[in-house]
Amino acid sequence: MHSSVDPHHDRRWLILGVIGIAQLLVVLDVTIVNIALPSAQQDLGFSDEDRQWIITAYALAFGSLLLLGGRIADLFGRKWTFVAGLIGFAAASALGGAAQSFGLLVAARALQGVFGAMLAPAALSLLATTFTDPAERGKAFGVYGAIAGAGGAFGLLLGGALTEVLDWRWCLYVSILFAVPAAIAGMRLLHHVPVASRPRLDIPGTVVASTGLFALVFGMSRAESEGWGDPVTLALLGGAAVLLCGFVALQRRVANPLLPLRVVADRNRGGSFLAIGVAGAGIFGVFLFLTFYLQSTKGLSPLETGLAFLPMNFAIVITATLVNTKILARTGPRPLIPFGMALATLGMVLLTRIGVDTAYASHVLPSLILIGLGFGLIVAPSFATATLGVPRRDSGVASAMVNTSQQVGGSIGTALLSTLAVSATTDYISVNGPGAQAAVEGYVTAFWWAAAIFAVGAIVTGALLRSDVRPAGHGAPEPVAA
Repeated sequence: MHSSVDPHHDRRWLILGVIGIAQLLVVLDVTIVNIALPSAQQDLGFSDEDRQWIITAYALAFGSLLLLGGRIADLFGRKWTFVAGLIGFAAASALGGAAQSFGLLVAARALQGVFGAMLAPAALSLLATTFTDPAERGKAFGVYGAIAGAGGAFGLLLGGALTEVLDWRWCLYVSILFAVPAAIAGMRLLHHVPVASRPRLDIPGTVVASTGLFALVFGMSRAESEGWGDPVTLALLGGAAVLLCGFVALQRRVANPLLPLRVVADRNRGGSFLAIGVAGAGIFGVFLFLTFYLQSTKGLSPLETGLAFLPMNFAIVITATLVNTKILARTGPRPLIPFGMALATLGMVLLTRIGVDTAYASHVLPSLILIGLGFGLIVAPSFATATLGVPRRDSGVASAMVNTSQQVGGSIGTALLSTLAVSATTDYISVNGPGAQAAVEGYVTAFWWAAAIFAVGAIVTGALLRSDVRPAGHGAPEPVAA
């Protein structure tokens, strides 16, 4: 009965596999290159100041173009946006892997971000439109949430293994091994569903949103390297605030908005976007500072560091799949997401006990398991709720908002926590002189702040989310404000 309506229904589980690979690719590439940076730096001979550009180039292109990528999927069809994103991503990865200069490597990373911005929203909106049955939808989003949550830590593990066994270039080449088979499978499995009436693309909205997001992500990365008082940082962040407020005003006026405000105005969806942003801010902090701690203070190799994160991966995967298959349909997102935030808060607080001589099993492992359980409770229900009840024609841009929330949250979290960590380390050195403890002071400060971020997240999402399980229907009345 479904197949006449949805050509994807019969092969939906195969399609989930392809979408899972694509999502893994996008999340993986945020962290896999971090591990390869020191060896790439030796090989191509760029400075420490330049090093962050290899991370920032990807984040800037990806973060600023996501909404456009989501709209392209809505306007031109999800299948071809998805396949083009995969092929472009593979080509950009090949270019980066073969790069013989710093400039080419940065350009390749930016290109990866551009195609990732097409790929990620198309993948999530294919998932949201293919799985409509509530029970199956829960399973599909559980798998997707598990990949999105654990992919970053998997990137650290794979990056460590490839850098140690082969060469840093394989951290880029490996994307081709994921992208090409996924593109071929996508061409065979997916149908092109023509868009009935193609509204015009909201060009002013696109320009304002992309510029605003670019300024925000760039401002955050500058704050991390140059400090918050730097005039350029302040100008970028001020400009971002003005542009993003302008974007909201524009979207209320135009006939075919890039981001229809009804997508965000629903309380459960708005709460989910917020939850994903908070989780992004907190989790990037864990990856960043715990990686530094395990490698610099405890002397673990990149591969050992990746393995050290595995318990968190298992906790995320088990919780995400369990919550979405068994619990979400009965409870709705309200009890789950705030409880997940509370668990993550507790995990972060426990992480503040680390010291120069503390053991992994007693001081790191319990926190990783708690944070993993909390993260699974936050991410999987948030992804499912953020795309629930969105009209088909807006599902690409709603999916893009999910990825944008995660990216912006990650950028803000990284910048904020890094600055706080550096100032704590500097203060410690000015009083006690340099030493291994100075760095640990910085990490501990970052973990306290990450705990605070999650605690605020628990309160706000608890207040915003509704406990009923009914989605805002397709024909739900527009909120009065919009």
